[in-house]
Amino acid sequence: MSADFGWLTSRDGTTNARRIIKPGKNRDGYFTSDDIISRANDAMDLLLKEYPEYKHVLIYDNATTHLKRPDGSLSARHMPKSTRPWLIEANAKDAAGKPVYGSNGSLKKTKIQMGPTQLSDGTVQQLYFPDNHPQAGQFKGMSVILQERRVEIKDASGRVKKAECKSFKCAAGMTDCCLRRILFNQPDFENVESILEETCKARGVEVLFLPKFHCELNFIEQCWGFAKRVYRYNPESSREDVLMKNALDALAAVPLISIYANHSRRFTYAYSNGFNGRQAAWAAKKYHGHRVLPESIMEELDKAQIK
Repeated sequence: MSADFGWLTSRDGTTNARRIIKPGKNRDGYFTSDDIISRANDAMDLLLKEYPEYKHVLIYDNATTHLKRPDGSLSARHMPKSTRPWLIEANAKDAAGKPVYGSNGSLKKTKIQMGPTQLSDGTVQQLYFPDNHPQAGQFKGMSVILQERRVEIKDASGRVKKAECKSFKCAAGMTDCCLRRILFNQPDFENVESILEETCKARGVEVLFLPKFHCELNFIEQCWGFAKRVYRYNPESSREDVLMKNALDALAAVPLISIYANHSRRFTYAYSNGFNGRQAAWAAKKYHGHRVLPESIMEELDKAQIK
């Protein structure tokens, strides 16, 4: 969906990126990360073919299906401090790369190695010892990984720092209080991309993720809300074809999408200028017909005593 072009369709209106699913265990299942990637590719196929003159940016909310990282991606969250056998859990896949399910319908799991990673200077760092090492195949542990990076791991007394602070709740502002926190702040650990980001970047399309718990920044939520309201006005039916038609008609009934986009834009502008939630809501309501807030908005907030 675009504020300028509406629902994503070809210029002649004959093709769109919309896909209809029938959720349920014995139907189309439920939306997974793989489905997200498939839909993103469908959207990019259309965007790059029909609108090649534009720079495309896809915006998603913070749903876990959007943020899923590739199996084996870097994460310091559960790494052991010392060298020992250690693998991470991943979904099992068949020869075609499809998920494997057990008899109870749940995803089967398998154990895989994490990494390797690439440092800022281009050096590849393996996280497991090679076959010709006395501890071949074992995970190096956070201590060794940091030492290989020439990062100081000892405290003032000369002892190796603890693996993590209690419950990994480090003091505010601390970046080197424990080994896990040090690794968390390493650039390659901080900048692990999601599958979605990797997929879109490979095709020259940027991805942005909205912050959690801020649906007011996502105008598609307002469009969904309007469409669901229209849908609920329809009489109940048990016929699948009727329900599908009602759903599509409700989506088509959404009025000017730019109205909702401008509403979200005002909230974005307010937050970027230091407003709190109450101030942003007041400003967005007062200037609901404007694309941006006026320069005098701070004075108006003071006059209205909105704190």
